[in-house]
Amino acid sequence: MNNGETSTSMVKKYRPLAVAAGIGSILGSGIIVGLSATITVWQNGLGLTNSQVGIISGALTFAIAIGSLLAGQITKSFGLVKSFNWLNLIYAIGALICVFSNNYIMLLIGVIITGLASGADLPISLTVVSHDAPDDKTSASLVSSTQIFWQIGVFMSYVCAFIVSKMAGASGARIVFSILAIFALITWAWRTFSTKFRAFHEEGEQRRIDREAASQTTEKVSIKTVFAGANKGRFMAFFFSILIFYVCWNLLANTFGQFQTFTLVQAHASQSFATGAGIVLNFISLLATMAFASVAGGKYRNKFFLVGITVQFLAMLGLAMSSHSLWPIVITIGCYNIGNNIAGEAMYKVWTQEAFPVEVRASVQGFINGFSRVCCGLFALITPVLVVPSAIRNTMFGFAAIVFISFVAGLTMMRLEKKHGINNF
Repeated sequence: MNNGETSTSMVKKYRPLAVAAGIGSILGSGIIVGLSATITVWQNGLGLTNSQVGIISGALTFAIAIGSLLAGQITKSFGLVKSFNWLNLIYAIGALICVFSNNYIMLLIGVIITGLASGADLPISLTVVSHDAPDDKTSASLVSSTQIFWQIGVFMSYVCAFIVSKMAGASGARIVFSILAIFALITWAWRTFSTKFRAFHEEGEQRRIDREAASQTTEKVSIKTVFAGANKGRFMAFFFSILIFYVCWNLLANTFGQFQTFTLVQAHASQSFATGAGIVLNFISLLATMAFASVAGGKYRNKFFLVGITVQFLAMLGLAMSSHSLWPIVITIGCYNIGNNIAGEAMYKVWTQEAFPVEVRASVQGFINGFSRVCCGLFALITPVLVVPSAIRNTMFGFAAIVFISFVAGLTMMRLEKKHGINNF
C-alpha cells in the first residue's frame, strides 16, 4: 500500500514535467496534421503548384526524420537540459516564418525549421523525463502519458483547421500556425524559467552521478561503449527488437491513416460521415492511450500489450474478410484504433527509455524515430497502389502479417526485459 501511495505521489509530483514534455508532442503532431489539413489553403492562398505542395509535404517528413537522427548529437553539443529548454523557441521561429510567408520559398524554409526542431524535441523530451524521474515505475508512467498529448495535438489541429477552413486566402492556415507558435513560445518559457524543473534536473543528474559511483564505473557511457562494449549483445538485442516493432507498427499506422477515410467512402459513406467518424475514432484512440498510460508502470502493462496487438491482428483480418457494408467496417476500424494505441507508440517509448542508459537514450530513440519516418516516407510511394479497391483485401492480409512481425518483436522485447531484470512484470 505504501509503495503504491509513494509511486502515485511521485507521478503527481513530476506530472508538470511530463506535461511540459507532452506539449512538445502536441507540437509534433500539430505540425504534421496542421500542415496536412491546411496545405490546400496554403496552395490557394500563395498560388502554389502541385509539385511545390508535394515538395513542402515531403520536406516536413524528412526534416522531422533528420531532426530525430540529430537528437543525440544536439544533446552532446549543447547538453540535455539546454536542448530540452530551447528547441521550442526554434520551433516557434519556424512556425512564425510560415505565418508571415508570402511565397513558396519562405513557407518551405519555415516548414523545414519547424520540422527539424519537432523531430529533435521528442526523443530529447522523453530522455529528460526518464532522466529526472526518481524511479523506473514513475518514469514508465510519465513517459507513456506523453502519448496522450500526441493524440490531443492531432485532434486540436483537425478542429482548428475545420474552424478556419472557410476563411479567404491563406488566412486560416496562418491562424493555425500562429496557434502552434504561441504554444511553442509558452512551452519554451515554461521549460526554461521554471525553478521546479531546474530542481528536477539537478536532482536527476545527482542520482545519475550516484548510480555511476555505486557501480564503480569510470568509463564514460557513449554509443560506442553501449553497442561495442561488454554488454553489446544485450543492447543490440534490445535495439533490434524495438526497431523492428516500431517500424512495423509505424508502417501500418502511417499507411492506414492515409486511407481510413478512403475505405469508409468506398463503403458508400458520405464525405461528412467519413470525416465525422474520423473525429470519433480519434477520441477512441485518445481513450485507449489513456488506458495504457494508467498501467504503463505496473504489472498489467504486458497483458495490455498482448490484448492490443491481438485486437490489431484481428481487425486487419476482419477488414480483409468483411464485405463492403459500412457499419462492420466502422466497428472494425474502431477496434483497430483501440489495439493500435494500447500496443503502439507509447509502449515503444517506454521500452526505449527503460532499455538504454540515459546518456544514449536520445541518440537511440532519435535514430529509431528518424529511420522509421524514412521507411514510412518510402513506403508511402506505393500507398496509392495498395489502396485501390481491387488490392485492399490483399493489403489487409499483408498488414496482418506486419502486425504478427511486430508481435514477435514485442514478445522478444518483453522476454529480454525479464531476462535482464529491467522490471518485475
